Amino acid sequence: MNRINQLFQHNPHNLLSIYFCAGCPSLEGTADVIRTLEENGVDMTEIGIPFSDPMADGVVIQAAATQALRNGMSVRKLFEQLHDIRRHVHIPLILMGYLNPILHYGFESFCQQCVACGIDGIIIPDLPFRDYEEHYKDIAQKYDLRIIMLITPETSEERIRQIDAHTDGFIYMVSSAATTGAQHDFDAQKQAYFRKIEDMQLRNPRMVGFGISNKATFDAACAHASGGIIGSRFVTLLNESDGDAGKAIRKLKTDIGLLQLE
Repeated sequence: MNRINQLFQHNPHNLLSIYFCAGCPSLEGTADVIRTLEENGVDMTEIGIPFSDPMADGVVIQAAATQALRNGMSVRKLFEQLHDIRRHVHIPLILMGYLNPILHYGFESFCQQCVACGIDGIIIPDLPFRDYEEHYKDIAQKYDLRIIMLITPETSEERIRQIDAHTDGFIYMVSSAATTGAQHDFDAQKQAYFRKIEDMQLRNPRMVGFGISNKATFDAACAHASGGIIGSRFVTLLNESDGDAGKAIRKLKTDIGLLQLE
């Protein structure tokens, strides 16, 4: 069974998934960050593929992508760094990147390399659902890779049900139509959106992302979904700690209430 499905089968609540950009703050630190996240109790990790035009990302992740590209990170380099990652890491690993660099590499070749490295899923924010169904679904299924689709408050109920019926793993619930970035809390409108999706009783589990940075936002995500995805806040802490992933994740887990203050 795919590790993503195993995770949600055995631990369906209060899950913490962490996003970071490969190659930032240092080119060679990717594998160490992943290992450190697992050692510190993170349930799932999303590894960002830097791109020069990350339209869904806010200023923090845009800056991280720019730095990673300057450091020399590429799809090919990332696969080289992940080649032996499964010797040390057992949690689900997801690559998150835009369609352009993936197609430049070749979608099926990309999937082949994902399997060789032990990657479990792919998130492609700018992949339209129709294109996924027509051109990429069969290839991904051939390699037992989960293509994780995003929904937003603007996504129609019809489209959400189509995504739920034709994808596997989990559904990425974007908390708002805005770009990524930390928020202090989720307002009544966002909470109503979470409840609406919860009431649809979808087949797939859900994770909430965009804006989670503290206990209030993480608790809200866990109340209405299987857990939360944190990116911008962790990227900021990783930069502030000069690449010390252990220090960064312990600070983050303290901020969201998963670790007691020392």
